[in-house]
Amino acid sequence: MTERLPHTPRSDALDNRQRILEAARAVFAAEGLNVPMREVARRASVGPATVYRHFPTKETLAVEAFREQMHACHAIVDEGLADPDPWHGFCLVFEKICALHARDRGFTAAFMSAFPRAMDFAAERAYALTSITALARRAKDAGRLRPDFALEDLILMLMANNGIEATSLATRAEASRRFASLALQAFQAAPEERAAREATARGGTQPQ
Repeated sequence: MTERLPHTPRSDALDNRQRILEAARAVFAAEGLNVPMREVARRASVGPATVYRHFPTKETLAVEAFREQMHACHAIVDEGLADPDPWHGFCLVFEKICALHARDRGFTAAFMSAFPRAMDFAAERAYALTSITALARRAKDAGRLRPDFALEDLILMLMANNGIEATSLATRAEASRRFASLALQAFQAAPEERAAREATARGGTQPQ
């Protein structure tokens, strides 16, 4: 009995898959995840059946379409954690994640638990939130992040950032940068709180 040759997708099937992913990335980025699969098919110039043959659910399509963004988010968090200045690292993470989400509405929705059963998203989301919590703790200990900051505040700000409406991607990105700057001002510890933390660290008394 001869051995079966390994199955390899035909070139036209691979082309269809790539067109579907490109169309999904474009439409999800511009309009979010509420776009129906038939619209993805239309933009990819394939039939809906072809889309479902490659990606049985919108969840599987989104996971594959946003794989690059997930890796980028992971790298941003790692960069922030590696910064010797925890406040600078915290600011870097917040600014870059806001910028990443401003470019892609669909990724924001996916990151914010649109697909709770998608293991790739769940793992990356858990890693990001756990790491940011650790970074926030370090920034608090350094007296730079306000002591009442909670992770829910960060989630709220990301949701607000996603709500920015603009006529173009460039305008949306610029508005997101300004929003991130204002949010970080709100997150920063007040001068008297920083002075008290520094005095405590030196073993002295709080300034009157």
